[in-house]
Amino acid sequence: MPGFWELTLILIIIVLLFGARKLPEIGASLGKGLTAFQKSLRGTPDDDPDNDHTDNLPPEDRH
Repeated sequence: MPGFWELTLILIIIVLLFGARKLPEIGASLGKGLTAFQKSLRGTPDDDPDNDHTDNLPPEDRH
């Protein structure tokens, strides 16, 4: 596991490469990507109200 100085050096290199203005954008997009990935792993349905997932059920099980 990297220590304090190694993490500090990595952070400085990242700031130099991307610039301080881009870091919040990168963090936000990374967070959205991780959230989408976790939702796909859990198998939670989309927030689409038009898709009620009853198309694949037999006729007697539809509500």
